[in-house]
Amino acid sequence: MATSPRLSVTAERPLIERVLGPFERFAARESSGGLVLLACTILALAWANGPWAGSYVRLWEQEIVLGVAGLTARWTLHHLINDGLMAVFFFLVGLEIKREVLVGELASLRRAALPMAGALGGMLVPAAIYFALNARGPGEPGWGVPMATDIAFALGVLALLGDRVPVSLKVFLAALAIADDIGAVIVIALFYSTGVSWAALAAAAGLLLISLALNVAGARRPWTYALVGVALWAAVLQSGVHATVAGVLLAFTIPSRTRIDERQFLDRGHHALRRFDEALDPTGPGPGLAALVMTNAESQEALHSLERLTEQAQPPLHRLEHALHGIVAFGIMPLFALSNAGVRLQGDVVASLTSPVTLGIVLGLVLGKPIGITLLSWLAVRVGLASKPESVSWGALHAVSWLGGIGFTMSLFVAGLAFAGAGGAPLLEEAKLGVLSASVLAGTAGWLVLRRVPRGAGADAEPAGGAATPAAPGRGETAPA
Repeated sequence: MATSPRLSVTAERPLIERVLGPFERFAARESSGGLVLLACTILALAWANGPWAGSYVRLWEQEIVLGVAGLTARWTLHHLINDGLMAVFFFLVGLEIKREVLVGELASLRRAALPMAGALGGMLVPAAIYFALNARGPGEPGWGVPMATDIAFALGVLALLGDRVPVSLKVFLAALAIADDIGAVIVIALFYSTGVSWAALAAAAGLLLISLALNVAGARRPWTYALVGVALWAAVLQSGVHATVAGVLLAFTIPSRTRIDERQFLDRGHHALRRFDEALDPTGPGPGLAALVMTNAESQEALHSLERLTEQAQPPLHRLEHALHGIVAFGIMPLFALSNAGVRLQGDVVASLTSPVTLGIVLGLVLGKPIGITLLSWLAVRVGLASKPESVSWGALHAVSWLGGIGFTMSLFVAGLAFAGAGGAPLLEEAKLGVLSASVLAGTAGWLVLRRVPRGAGADAEPAGGAATPAAPGRGETAPA
């Protein structure tokens, strides 16, 4: 295809790109989301225990009135974040789960068996430890708190270790965290929901069917599913099932097919580029790209064709996951941490640390997680349900399982559900203290243990064409479903 030398790229980058460049590079790193979460957690703790502690409580308990067409709802800012914005977080979790089931580490039973077994062990053993310390006590409802793993923090710690951690261990931990999220969603839906309204559930089911029908009919515009999603969220909220579950349910209905295939994309793309090239005047100097686009209808149409083609070549699931990743990682999750991690350290802190609730969460996350993940993974391989990659030693797998004890976001969320209502505030503070303490201990222990693993113990055997890398949030693949 003929190309024109008259259109050149300006060497000097615009000022705004030079200013924002470092921030964009920071946002692209795997560890960045975890670092922002950590900063917000420290800020929340300092704020809640400093001279402005009263303003911390007043801010998050500020009442907000939402209304449309005569219907109004009163929320505190804290509840709006936990029940509203966190639904977007769960929607992203649902997109990631669907991608992993279609084209990722959960795509086949054989590939999924090992991380799923590890996730199951990492939920059952911590819950059992917590229940043993809190059975028939006021803290009994919190048995689900130590079951969760925070994927952002866990992968952030791995990223800090650089190339010491082989790709296969990162894939295992990411798949385990996704399977863990599936378990957490099921636990929230079944055990941490209030009385069920069957009429509202029927409305939610109808909205899900509408979303599926839109998928089958070929609807690809995100706003279409956003409208259904808002109505679905409201229906699930009224049903008694926790409203954030609506995010996961909606995600499963988002299309994962492209509108065109690879050959159509290449053929039409080449045709659009030829049209753009032919729009140039071969006899005179180039007017510059901006002037060419604004004055030449043929070049405008060629560029519009390319824009439509790139949209049609991307599954809506991939586009939404990519678009929401930054919003969730650097907006919603830090805001959640800021509003939920402010534990007031007052009175006898030692007594709080040794209370059954705090102790159950700390022991469940710090000890129960690595024990459960390693034990169930080993049993699954032993009985032939799963196979361990030959390039990964059991020592390396056990080392990475310590990072499963970083509960944080999901654990804090479940704690808020478990100890909601009057009389639960002291237990909720103990639970938050346990989650924060356990996450620090598990993250530190995981980092130290992984540093001691010999490099050869977990090295990947590089396949032909280079080693595969795990799919990062926001970078899904085209799926055939």
